[in-house]
Amino acid sequence: MLRVSSPLDSGRAANRRRDWRDAFAELSAADREQPLHAADLESLAMSAYMLGRDDDARRALERAYAVHVDQDDAAGAARCAFWISLGLLSVGESARANGWARRADRLLDRMGHVCVEHGYRLVLGVLAEDGDPDAALSIADIGERFHDADLVAFALYARGDALVKRGRVGPGLALFDEAMVAVLAGELSSALLTGLIYCLVIGRCEEVYEVGRTREWTDALTRWCEAQPQMVNFTGTCLVHRAGSLQLRGAWPAAVAAARQACRRFVSGGPGVGAARYRLGEIHRLRGELAAAEEAFREASERGWQPQPGLSLLWLAQDRTANAAAAIRRVLAETADRLARARLLPACVEIMLAAGDVAQARAAGQELTGIAGEHGSTALVAMARYATGAVALAEGDPAAALLALREAGRLWHEVEAPYEVARTRTLIGLACRRLDDEDSAAWEFAAARDCFARLGAAPDLARLTALVGPGPPDCPGGLTARELEVLRLVAAGRSNRVIAELLVLSERTVDRHVSNILTKLDVPSRTAATAFAYDHGLLQHHHRRS
Repeated sequence: MLRVSSPLDSGRAANRRRDWRDAFAELSAADREQPLHAADLESLAMSAYMLGRDDDARRALERAYAVHVDQDDAAGAARCAFWISLGLLSVGESARANGWARRADRLLDRMGHVCVEHGYRLVLGVLAEDGDPDAALSIADIGERFHDADLVAFALYARGDALVKRGRVGPGLALFDEAMVAVLAGELSSALLTGLIYCLVIGRCEEVYEVGRTREWTDALTRWCEAQPQMVNFTGTCLVHRAGSLQLRGAWPAAVAAARQACRRFVSGGPGVGAARYRLGEIHRLRGELAAAEEAFREASERGWQPQPGLSLLWLAQDRTANAAAAIRRVLAETADRLARARLLPACVEIMLAAGDVAQARAAGQELTGIAGEHGSTALVAMARYATGAVALAEGDPAAALLALREAGRLWHEVEAPYEVARTRTLIGLACRRLDDEDSAAWEFAAARDCFARLGAAPDLARLTALVGPGPPDCPGGLTARELEVLRLVAAGRSNRVIAELLVLSERTVDRHVSNILTKLDVPSRTAATAFAYDHGLLQHHHRRS
C-alpha cells in the first residue's frame, strides 16, 4: 500500500532540497494540524525568509525561541535570537535587532561553556559594528572547533574585510577568495548565510573596484539564485550587482532589464530599490534619456541612495555646468572615505574641465592617482590614468596625455569595458590630432564612433561628431566604419594580430571583421580586398583640423 507523506514529512523534504515555496506551504499546513516543534519552526522560518516573508519568519522564530526557553535550551533560544536579530538588521531595524542580540548574550552568559551559538553571536557584532579582526579570529576558532562550515566561511570574509578596510587589499581579497571557494562548493548548510556572504563579498569587491572578482562572483550568485527560482531574498541584490556588471560590459538593454526586475524583487523597498533606480538613471543618462535619468535619480534619493555622481553628470549633460560643479564640490566635501571619494573624483575632473577650472580638475586627478596607487585595482588605475590624460590634454600637453590615455585604454580593454574604451579613444584621437598624426586620429575616432553607435550612447556620439565631423560616407558593399578601418589596415599590410593590437580588439574579432569584409565586397582574398579599396578610393582620408 502506497504511503502518503504527511505535510510535516513533505515540508521537511522540501526544506532539504531548498524548495522554499513547498517547504513553507507544507510546514504551515502541518503547523495548523498540530503546533510544530522548535526545530521545524526554525525550518519554517528559513523558508519564509528565503521567500521574502520576513514577518512570517520572525513570528515562527519567536515561537521557536519561546519553546526553547520553556525547555531550558539556552543554546537553541540564543540561535533563534541570532536569526531574528540578523533579519531585523537586514531591513534596517537596528534597535530591535540590538534587543534580540542582548537576549542572546544573556542566554549564552548563563551557559558557563562555549557553544557554536557563541560564534553566531559574534557574527552579529561584526555586521552591526563594522567588524574587527579579533572577532573574526574568534568566529573562525569556534567554527573549526565545532566543525561549522558556515562560521568558518563567514570568518574568512570578516578577516578579509578587516584587512581591506585597513588598506591591505591584496591579502583581504585572498581571504574573500577562500571564503567563496566554500560557498561555491556548497559546503555551507544555511542558505541565508550563503546568500549573505555572496552579497557581502561582491559589495566589498565593488567598493575596491575589483571588476574581475565582482563579475566572477556576480555570475556565480546569479547561477545560485537561478537554481532556486522560488527564492525572493537575495535575488534583488543579485540583480543590482548583475545590472552593474552588464552595464560595464556594454550590455545596456540587459542591464536595464536586470535593474527593473530588481526593483520588483525588493519586497520591503528601501536602499535596495534605490540602488536599482540609480543604475537605471546611469544608463538613461548615458543614452541621452535625460528626463528619465532625472526621475530615476530622484527616486534613488528618496529611497536613501546617494544619487551622486550620476546626478551631477546629468546636470552637466543638461548644460547646467555651474549646478553640476557646485554639487560635486559639496558631496566631495562631505565624503571622507578614500574609496568613496574615488567614486566621485572622475566626475569632478570631467565637470571641472567643462567649467574651465583646470586647476581643480588637476587636483582631483592627482588625488585619484594617489588612491589608485594605494589600492592598485585595474579599473581604479584606468580611471586615474584617464583623468591624468584628460587634464594633460586640457593643459596643452598632448604627448603626456597620450602616454596616460594609452595605458587607460589598455586597462579598460583588459576589464572588458567598451564604453570606457571608446571614451578613452576619443581623447587619444584628439591628442593624435594635436600632434598632427591625422591618420591615427581618424582610426581612433572611427573606433569610438562605432562603439558609441552600437551602445546607443547618443550624447557621446553627438559630442564626437561635433569634434571631428560625421562618419565616413556609405561604402561600397555596405561596410561599417569599423570594417572600413580594418580594411585600411589590411591594405597597409598589417596582420590580424597587429590590427588587433592597434584597434584594441581581440584577434578573433578582427578575424570576423576580415571575413565580413571579404563577404560584403565579394572578393576571395586580402589582396583582392586591398585592390578593391584602391579602386574605390577607400584609402583616402579627409579630416577637418581643429
